[in-house]
This record gives sequence, C-alpha cells and structure tokens, in this order.
Amino acid sequence: MAIITLTTDFGQKDYFAAATKGAIYSELADVKIVDISHSVSPFSIPEAAYIIQNAYSSFPKGTIHIIGIDAELNPENKHIALSLDDHYFICANNGIMSMICSEIVPDKIVEINIHDRIQTSFPVLDVFVKVACHIARGGTLDVIGKRITEIKPIKNILPYVNQDKTQIIGSIIYIDNYGNVVTNIKREFFENHQKGREFIISARNYKFKKILNNYSDVVNFDIPVEKRHDEGKGLVVFNSGGFLEIALYKSNTTTVGSASSLMGLTIMDTVTVNFSAKPIIPKGTQDFNN
Repeated sequence: MAIITLTTDFGQKDYFAAATKGAIYSELADVKIVDISHSVSPFSIPEAAYIIQNAYSSFPKGTIHIIGIDAELNPENKHIALSLDDHYFICANNGIMSMICSEIVPDKIVEINIHDRIQTSFPVLDVFVKVACHIARGGTLDVIGKRITEIKPIKNILPYVNQDKTQIIGSIIYIDNYGNVVTNIKREFFENHQKGREFIISARNYKFKKILNNYSDVVNFDIPVEKRHDEGKGLVVFNSGGFLEIALYKSNTTTVGSASSLMGLTIMDTVTVNFSAKPIIPKGTQDFNN
C-alpha cells in the first residue's frame, strides 16, 4: 500500500486539506494518507523545511510527500518532484527542499510540466495529487517533468561563520507548540566549528554559556521538590532533530510563558554563537549557566 503524506499551511478551518485527501482517494482508494502538519504558518518556507526534514525519515522507503506551501505556479515559482533518500517529494521550487538537499543529494529532480493538461487555481489539489498518484502507481518522474540539476536556495536556511571563525550567525527557523525556539544551527555544524573553545550563545538580550544534554538537566534533584523553582528556567539544548534550541523548562504559555513569548524571539531572528580561545569544560560536566 502506498503512503502519501501532507504538509501544508491549510489549517483546520477550511476545506483545502479534506479536498486534497478526497482527490487522492478518488484516484487511489487503497492509499494511506498521513497528515504531517497542516499548521505551518502561512507561506513559511523555513517552518515547512524544518518539519519535513525531521519527519520524512520516520516513514517507510518509497513514501510520497506532498508539501503544499506557497505552491501557486508563476514564472519564479515552478513545481518540482524529486527522489531523495528513497523517498519522493512534490512541492514548489521555492527553497523548501534546500535544507534537506544541503545534507543529502537528490537522485533525480524534475520540473513538473503537466500543467498544460490541467486548468487549476489549486495546484496542490490538481497538480501535486496527480503527480503523487502517478508515482504511487509505479510511474517514473521523467513522465511528468523534465530533468533539472539544481533547486532554488532560500536565504538564512543555513547558518554561516564569520571570516575569522570566531562566530556562528544563525537564524530562528521554527517555534514549536511549547514556544521553544529552534535555530538552523545543527549539532555537527556547531561542534565542527567549536574546536575546543568556550562559547556564548546570544539571542536578543539573553545569553547562555552551556548546552544541556536534556531539558531536565536544569533541575537540581538534590533539592526537595517543594523548594525547587525550576519551571520557567531558560536553557539551551540540541533537540531531537539535532538543532540548537532555546527553551524554558516545562514552558507553558498560560502560566510560566515560553522562550518565544518571554524573550521576544520570533521566526528569522538572529542567534549568534561567539567562541573564545579558552578550552571548554570536559564533555559530560556541562550544566546550565546563563
């Protein structure tokens, strides 16, 4: 049974997600449809890129992923389909795939060219569904598009390092359901440039000197529970996707707040890591200290 996933900014109020599923079932009654998310912020390419990169590899090989973000066809926003890591992706060529493709080279990319056979103002429903069902039936990419070799990059989807290698300049690309702030700085990138140096992570007026292994490492479990005041403490971790994340311990927007709300951090804000010449504390002994 083929699996088709949906990642969109359609939300839950409108009919768009349901109509897309209906169109898929009308062509393939025995397909399995999985919603990755329909709550991507409207037209937010960095959010969609982060979500799909961290979700797709949990699915079986051969899964087909429809990404419906900023999908209107125009001269600067063509439609593409690609095979990568034994998965298929169908989306607009607007930078959404640049995060994944920076780490894994696609096996094949085609620019979809079936639009002359389809009149549509809803390309996810009319074009992306047709392509996904074609692939699910065993069809090849060459039938629905012409080969291309490059995809459009997106600004600030990847961090960069200054000329003297003393600073990483990153961006906030995602804010999760807890209000935790996710940057585009991955663990491997950070460690490759740290090179045994101490560091200070800065976001607006907030600074952090340590990266914890777990959120709960901020808690001093030697103190009796009734004397602890750990909820709402700021911390930095590498999250489950390996991205540098600024968070509050047990954040809750209705009680203690969140990293986003209390620190005033939002999508595409800058986060920097400044390195010193001093050696770091041996790994495994780092505790939060801001």
